[in-house]
Amino acid sequence: MDETVSDIFNATDDTIPHDGDLQHAENEDGKRSKKSRWRGLSALKAQATMQDKLLEKLLQQMIPAANLDPGGQGQDTANPADSSSTYENTRPPFAPATMVTNFTRFNARIGVVFKFQTRVIRILTWRKPSHTLSLLAVYTLVCLDPYLLTVLPLAIALIGVFIPAFMARHPSDAHELGYSPIGPPRAPPRTVKPVKQMSSYFMKNMRDLQNCMEDFSRGHDQVVTTLVPKTNFSDEALSSGLFVALFALTLLMTISAHLLPWRAISLCGGWAAVVSNHPVMGSIMRATQEAYFSSIASAKARSFIDRWLTEDIQLDSAPESREVEIFELQHLNSGSGEWEAWVFSPSPYDPLSQARITGERPKGTRFFEDVLAPDGWEWSDKKWALDLWSREWVEERIITGVEVETEGERWVYDMFNENEGASGIREPPITSGGGDVGVGTAAAAAAATRRLHISWEEGEEGEGRRGEWRRRRWVRLVKRQMSKNTS
Repeated sequence: MDETVSDIFNATDDTIPHDGDLQHAENEDGKRSKKSRWRGLSALKAQATMQDKLLEKLLQQMIPAANLDPGGQGQDTANPADSSSTYENTRPPFAPATMVTNFTRFNARIGVVFKFQTRVIRILTWRKPSHTLSLLAVYTLVCLDPYLLTVLPLAIALIGVFIPAFMARHPSDAHELGYSPIGPPRAPPRTVKPVKQMSSYFMKNMRDLQNCMEDFSRGHDQVVTTLVPKTNFSDEALSSGLFVALFALTLLMTISAHLLPWRAISLCGGWAAVVSNHPVMGSIMRATQEAYFSSIASAKARSFIDRWLTEDIQLDSAPESREVEIFELQHLNSGSGEWEAWVFSPSPYDPLSQARITGERPKGTRFFEDVLAPDGWEWSDKKWALDLWSREWVEERIITGVEVETEGERWVYDMFNENEGASGIREPPITSGGGDVGVGTAAAAAAATRRLHISWEEGEEGEGRRGEWRRRRWVRLVKRQMSKNTS
């Protein structure tokens, strides 16, 4: 950068003649002036190129290296081979050099947008009252006759594009008393060209673009600070009240929207918005605000809203709770004849369950402490409680082939089945090969069949032998986990 500045000054110093060279200055004045001019242009070009390189280096420092390939080009996520070509897939990846080039081209052409913005602000702020009143007159005609909206774009194209272009092609002569379009064109057609880089207009566009980004950031932060906390249910009472009010307003507008005078509303609203920007109206509105919308009035309105939210908006602050169950299974030791603790399972492992039929062992955990609450829930009770109504959960599951204890420890026993082995799998009854089945054999088979289909409804408690499994039901309450970021 220092070398570039020195080149510019050197190019300027070369154009100044010294006292000893006055006789040569007249002959070489044209050559030196042309040479210094070329050196100044080359220095400006080198300065612009250096600024582009500096901006590119800055972008490379800001972007993580993981998002760039060795060539400095951005890497996009690979799309599946069978995915259809979309607009995003056809766009080039991110690259600092492309970013710099596109920003330069964009800034050279964005001036028309800022010029339009400036003119709109001038009209709305009554810089020229005649222009503002003309806008209000057009707006009034459109409000009174909405079909003129179809004519408005055409009129804007005629008045704002074609007529100025024709007048630029046929300018008025200073010696003429009035404008006359007669005759051949006297000026070249007017075209829109991007401004030159590093010119005053280019820097002005950069200034306006910088300020526009700041205005957008402030507006975005203001919306996030003001509206988002009221709508994201961080304050559930306030958000619920707004939801109820908007829902009621939606129902009201659905029924009565066609009865409202929308032309008069649009006309009065537009005039009020434009007139409120008048300098005289500003002082009147400030005085009105101090008189009728003071802090006391705002406090009264806020207290009314808080009272309405407290009295009418009832929130269920207690989390949702449910009851979960676990079955304690015990197995009969054939050697010692004692019951052994086996597993805590979510299934009762009844004789006709799928696991028993297929010969699978019950699944679960061995200790109470290892039983976890379901995902998204947490324990509400401190410990498990024994379900004393064992008959009810047996009836609800339509479990057969079991014996139910209605007193004591509330165990539900398997009924003994001679055709069921130690593994819990039912085996087909054994019949003698050949010959007729005797009377005793037939009676035994009938008894075995009866025991195969017997249920707790068909006998008293403690009748007959018991099977190798017993279970009882434990219950515990859980509540839904609250979000950690809840205020």
